[in-house]
Amino acid sequence: MPLEFYYNLISQPCWAIWIFLKLRGIPYTGRHVNVLTDYLKSDEFSKVNPRQQIPVIVDDGFVLTESTAIMKYLAVRYNAPDHWYPADVRKQAKVDEYLAWHNLNTRPFAMKVFHMEGLLTKLTGEPVSEKALSTAVEELEETLCLLEKTFLQEKNFLCSDDITIADVMAICELMQPLGAGRDVFKKWPKLQAWKEKVEDAVGRQLFMETHKEIYEMPQVVGPFPQATALIKFVRKITGLTA
Repeated sequence: MPLEFYYNLISQPCWAIWIFLKLRGIPYTGRHVNVLTDYLKSDEFSKVNPRQQIPVIVDDGFVLTESTAIMKYLAVRYNAPDHWYPADVRKQAKVDEYLAWHNLNTRPFAMKVFHMEGLLTKLTGEPVSEKALSTAVEELEETLCLLEKTFLQEKNFLCSDDITIADVMAICELMQPLGAGRDVFKKWPKLQAWKEKVEDAVGRQLFMETHKEIYEMPQVVGPFPQATALIKFVRKITGLTA
């Protein structure tokens, strides 16, 4: 039975997994989840993931959540070329090092800017708090500085001169603010060059296809008051109440 993938392409972790599945030619059945409804909170979906979040994969009855765990699993389970998640303990540790940092830095700060500047206003029609947004952007800029100076340095990619799952996770996260018209790469030429290398490595057509919805996000007209679960999640991420 093909692997099942529960996803929505407004979600960065889903983008990364989508790219890897397509790039590696891993057979799967897509289970699109409409996040503008309360399906994530439904009994049906809660049986798949009691934590009521995407992405989720189900591989021959084996259920796995959390994007980092899923990416590692797919690389090993489906025999991806070694550079994606190296078998060498030290090379693998460098990928794990970034991914641990990613979940506490790149992901929350990029997501906060996008959710605050792009998503919350679309969902609720509320204006963004300029003070809160300015603080969020400063936090993201500090993260980009560390990403360039302590991870990328003079290498082609974040963990080595070959692309790894860390690069896919990172690049997808940093694409999010484009949904609010904010290009986070333009002030960081080394990161811009790295982005282009990642695009070339995964294929520009696949990269554009994956991020189609985020490119189109600035043209979306809200509000969407029915998306109560998503609004609650976005408020939690941004720290902004009604």
